Amino acid sequence: MPNLIVAKFGGSSVADYAAMSRCANIVINQPAIRVVVVSACSGVTNLLVDITQFSSVEARLSAFRGIEDITFAIIAKLQQIELISQQVNTLLAQLKAIITQPEHKFTAAEKDEILSFGERLSSCLFSQVLLEKAISACCFDVRQVMHTDSHFGKAEPNISQIKLACSEKLTPLLSQSIVVTQGFVGANALNQTTTLGRGGSDYSAALLAEALNADIVQIWTDVIGIYTTDPRLTEQARCIKEISFDEAAEMATFGARVIHPATLLPAIRQNIAVFVGSSREPESGGTWIAKDVADRPAYRAIALRRSQTLITLKSPEMLHAAGFLTRIFDILSRHDISVDLVTTSEISVALTLDQGGMTTAFSSDIDAALTELSRFCDVSVERGLSLIAVIGNHLHSSQGVTGELFSTLEKINMRLICHGASKHNLCFLVQDAEAVTVIKQLHQSLFAA
Repeated sequence: MPNLIVAKFGGSSVADYAAMSRCANIVINQPAIRVVVVSACSGVTNLLVDITQFSSVEARLSAFRGIEDITFAIIAKLQQIELISQQVNTLLAQLKAIITQPEHKFTAAEKDEILSFGERLSSCLFSQVLLEKAISACCFDVRQVMHTDSHFGKAEPNISQIKLACSEKLTPLLSQSIVVTQGFVGANALNQTTTLGRGGSDYSAALLAEALNADIVQIWTDVIGIYTTDPRLTEQARCIKEISFDEAAEMATFGARVIHPATLLPAIRQNIAVFVGSSREPESGGTWIAKDVADRPAYRAIALRRSQTLITLKSPEMLHAAGFLTRIFDILSRHDISVDLVTTSEISVALTLDQGGMTTAFSSDIDAALTELSRFCDVSVERGLSLIAVIGNHLHSSQGVTGELFSTLEKINMRLICHGASKHNLCFLVQDAEAVTVIKQLHQSLFAA
């Protein structure tokens, strides 16, 4: 039996009382679970984001009432309503005081403070659900240990400070009760609330597991593990029983939404096994992610990432010229634009940017960067593209692997192909309208047998 498990429950897993009760049973059935990390109840974070964007106090209060409805619907199912109502009302009063400032435009720090209330409310509610099932539990403010920088909206954690704080403040609690805490939320050196970015609850759980020297991180969501491709795209998709860290990292990076890309970093550093399963069907198993796996097939999965932008830069000056690429990437760096895929020829460079999902390459308009690039090369921009990544093992060297794959795609117009840089993926771009068809054809060819 593992000594310590950190379990994270996503928003759909704590959406209402029935969902929380299912999650509580998972905790009860596994004594090694001593830390529970929760997301905000489903829908709450979206309402909080709306509040940060509304200028009208009345519009903010309308969203606030939606949060109250979700929260009090759960409280109504609890037995000890008086105590939990007092705790929740205190939190809601604090939130209301912030959002009812007329004609006030929220700062980045205030936005993070507002967004944190989703997890603060859900952790309070979930700890009460455990208590009413006769389980010793306490609600712990993760801001005491999740130390970050001051990059509001996407704060970077301070690994060494988190480990020290967990040793001093969190570890002593584990022998007494199950600790329920918040994902996504942290605090800077000034004790201002920060957030780790959308989807950061998975990352929070992994960071805490690393700091506590846990054996396993469990990610409980609404799907039964990680699939060979998004099951919404083809009914032939099937759950993967085990997958290596390298493969899972590629899948997360290239669009698989079951797990946040950053989650695997702490797990890899400390060799912590990660389990992904469904809180609705815990008995159905799930996917184990580990350093060593029994089987490493050539093809493991297919990932899809939409909303891709392809930029092609062409100039005769590039031919045999030193420093040309440095010039290009210096401009992109100064405009905070990160690049996904890159291919080059004698006089041109093609690169992709991601405008969607959890790994957004740029948050502002790219026109300024394109204008600067156009001063020394011809620039063309294509949008409405999808990136498809075939994930597997030794794709760069296995005999016959690429031939089998490309024979399936012989009638597909691929705008860019990236192969050889990684042994775990082969990536290409297609038109958005063709993406689902390509996924179905590939999956049929590579996995039907």
